[in-house]
Amino acid sequence: MKTEQINIRDPYVLAHNGKYYLFGTRSETSWGEAFGFDCFVSENLQDWEGPVEIFHRPEGFFATKNFWAPECYEFNGAFYLLTTFGGEGMKKGIYLLKSDKPDGNYTLYGNRLTPEDWCCIDGTLFFENNRVYLVYSHSFEDTPDADICIQELSADLTHTISEPETLFAAKEAPWAKPVPFAKAEFSMDGEVYFSDGPCVFRLDDGKLCMTWSSWSRGSYAVGAAISENGSVEGPWRQQEAPIWPENGGHGMVFTSHSGERLFVFHYPNDKSKERPCFKKLVLDQSGLRLSD
Repeated sequence: MKTEQINIRDPYVLAHNGKYYLFGTRSETSWGEAFGFDCFVSENLQDWEGPVEIFHRPEGFFATKNFWAPECYEFNGAFYLLTTFGGEGMKKGIYLLKSDKPDGNYTLYGNRLTPEDWCCIDGTLFFENNRVYLVYSHSFEDTPDADICIQELSADLTHTISEPETLFAAKEAPWAKPVPFAKAEFSMDGEVYFSDGPCVFRLDDGKLCMTWSSWSRGSYAVGAAISENGSVEGPWRQQEAPIWPENGGHGMVFTSHSGERLFVFHYPNDKSKERPCFKKLVLDQSGLRLSD
């Protein structure tokens, strides 16, 4: 299977033992009832084996939809899939699944990581100085400014050990715009922003950066921020312009086996047409940008 044949949203790549493992949200069930997650495996980021189902919703499982944005991490000899779950009568939240191999069978692990009474999506992990941080979107359903928040996790990843802190709001980014369909689709008045898909990473020169997505001039887009003091707690300075301006989003950064720093996101943002799109991530005098 070629990359252009894979129909997923929110792509995530784990480079491990000479192979690339690709995860994402199933496009066909992204907005309705959902049943599981898949994995694709490649040695060159062009030819893929799969999909292999790595998690299937057990009978009686608490979540029935919003199976979104799986991210895979190797940690202390195991593999963890960080994901969003939702369903009737519950607010969307962030959870972990665990397996003994990246394309193995995952089972629920630990507790809900985000507050029960918050609507939260698109978690990502940042590891530094023997500490693990969960960064996620506190979604617009609760806060129309669409905050990006952080909490520290326990050493075994089962629960949070700090209260939520807001890193920034989507409204603060010059390129982010209110969604024009807030009233029609969500019955929300006034200016409503959204944020999703944060990815935190450190560049070779020590700069701590974050890519994230929001609505921009007419469509989904990806922007970037740089921590002014090098700490994940910020303050974070937003770039003036998005790094991907139109009809694509929810990306992440990884390092290829040859040492290139790559950015993968889904494009276009049209249902049933979403595909993983790979670009080089470049830092120059103008800031972060994407290149072919």
